[in-house]
Amino acid sequence: MQTIEQFLESKDIRVTAMRLLIYKFLAGKEVAVALSDIENAFDKADRTTLYRTVKTFEEKDIVHQIDDGTGITKYALCEKGCNCEIETDLHLHFHCNNCNETICLTEHKIPQIKVPNGYISEDINLVVKGICDKCSGQ
Repeated sequence: MQTIEQFLESKDIRVTAMRLLIYKFLAGKEVAVALSDIENAFDKADRTTLYRTVKTFEEKDIVHQIDDGTGITKYALCEKGCNCEIETDLHLHFHCNNCNETICLTEHKIPQIKVPNGYISEDINLVVKGICDKCSGQ
């Protein structure tokens, strides 16, 4: 089994204490988190360092960005083997209108969407909005 350090190194990321802490924080979350959530968790850390770490993780396909329609960008760890490719790695997200949490539904893949000739897809985002299982009591 690969350690977090080995995983980060395999993605050509220099391992630092803050990067390890942020990775562990994200790995411990079942829901997508906003940058402000990370800032609150590491309130003594430099905001620029936190932002750069998240951006580095995003560029290296460790986290993906989620636009859930709230106006606040959220981040979640990518699943193992994900390269954030439009053709193979996109999945549904669910945003609960009650608790305001957004979760990845990684087992529900977004089918490949063909756009007209001359159009170039750069990102696809599919968010289902409703009431989550915790809030619905089911």
